[in-house]
Amino acid sequence: MPQFDTIIIGAGHNGLVCAAYLARAGHRVCVLDAANSPGGLAAAREFHPGFRAPVAHAHRQLASEIVNDLKLTSYGLTAAPPPPTIALDPAGNHIAIGADSLTGADEADTQGYTRFIGQMRKFADALRPFWHKTMPRPGSSALGDIATFAHLGLNLRRLGRADMAEFLRVASLPTRDLMDEYFDSELLKASLCWDGLIGSKMAPRSPNGSVLTMLYRLAEGTTNAGGSVRALVNALCAAATAAGAELRCGSRVERISIEGIEGTEAGLRATGVVLEGGERLEAKHVVSSADPQQTFLKLAGIEHLDIGFTNRIRRLRCDGYVGKLHLALDALPNFPGLHRPEGRLIGAGTMDMLEFAYDDAKYGGFTDRPVVEIHLPSLQDDSLAPAGKHVLSAHVMYMPHALKGGWTDEARDRCRNNAIEAIARYAPGLREHIIYAEFLSPADIEQAHGVTGGHWHHTEFAMDQMLMMRPTYEAAQYATPIPGLYLCGAGCHPAGDLTGAAGRNSALELLK
Repeated sequence: MPQFDTIIIGAGHNGLVCAAYLARAGHRVCVLDAANSPGGLAAAREFHPGFRAPVAHAHRQLASEIVNDLKLTSYGLTAAPPPPTIALDPAGNHIAIGADSLTGADEADTQGYTRFIGQMRKFADALRPFWHKTMPRPGSSALGDIATFAHLGLNLRRLGRADMAEFLRVASLPTRDLMDEYFDSELLKASLCWDGLIGSKMAPRSPNGSVLTMLYRLAEGTTNAGGSVRALVNALCAAATAAGAELRCGSRVERISIEGIEGTEAGLRATGVVLEGGERLEAKHVVSSADPQQTFLKLAGIEHLDIGFTNRIRRLRCDGYVGKLHLALDALPNFPGLHRPEGRLIGAGTMDMLEFAYDDAKYGGFTDRPVVEIHLPSLQDDSLAPAGKHVLSAHVMYMPHALKGGWTDEARDRCRNNAIEAIARYAPGLREHIIYAEFLSPADIEQAHGVTGGHWHHTEFAMDQMLMMRPTYEAAQYATPIPGLYLCGAGCHPAGDLTGAAGRNSALELLK
């Protein structure tokens, strides 16, 4: 008899969400992770003595269904409104972007934002249920799949003819065109573009789904739990273990065991895993929260897969374009024009700055004027830094995974200095407070966390790699061509970010 009903590879947030749902349903679950602590990209790691920060530094999109189903507030996660987003201006004339209004913008842009956010939220609400469902297989005649398509059609019809036509028009627009229709301020336009671009290989002129990415993030941004990323990871671990799941860190999976089982398709089935060192664990199901290329090409092995499927997995676009800067600070930095640097601070400048930074990366280089998203997580969680000191965490775009000439120490040093300079445009005395600075390229993130290409979403979130095509057909419904093997990571529907939706969807699909 197998030792477990389900083995989950990876203790990132999706793996933990999946484990908690399955354990609550009575499965004997074991979660395995190569790292010494859970959380994946959301795990806080010490980058300088006494200073810690995760690669993923916000969870404003955590799905409310998961908070409620797993009772995460009883495990220390606190409810809070979305943190403010500040469009940073070097002269201190910042614009605060709220859920329904702006502060610091002129009258025309303020009115434009009311129209814009009202329309976009209407579209986001129509799409939201489908980020939390299994997408039907194209051509499926199953009653449940037909019902899902019918539900989607009904939601769009409820928008009314004019709004439905507008949705179809804007869904494929470049974000630049959409911003130009509503706003005059370059600062505001660049900052509002951010949620359509961050974590992807897209720029304001890219016509490949960036507006849909904005809608994806907006759908979850209206229903979130507050608190630190550390609190999120701790709550998910507590929920999973309280339900009976076993969590084993420092346990690297070397391969997925795939054996011939009579009566299964092609006589093969996933039967467990083999750990580094040779230990073998057996299970009825194996669920991988690793990215699709890691799962199929390395852990499962191409010898167990059809060549057409393997080729589609190889062609997935997985190059990360976001670097990470961590600063250990001896004091809270001063951003002129801000009373306190809380929430999300966007230093995007103008849409041209975004576009030019992307152009440099597109051809294998990096810009000397990067664009940044800044958080000071120690304001929320004082355990991340010694008393009186702080951590600054910044996402830095655009930094290509495949840098021309490779990621040498010289390239890292230059990018680190460029990123610090980009932040110092808004916080002039920043350098005086830096105790230590760390820069992680996408290649460093890949090396440290085993994520192909260092890509947040495991594979690009674009028109041809989303919904029932994510990551590719024959694996877009969480089950895979190998019976007993499932996916639950950011590389499957709906995508990445700390929503937990992929982990929940996968668990519910397996429980069917």
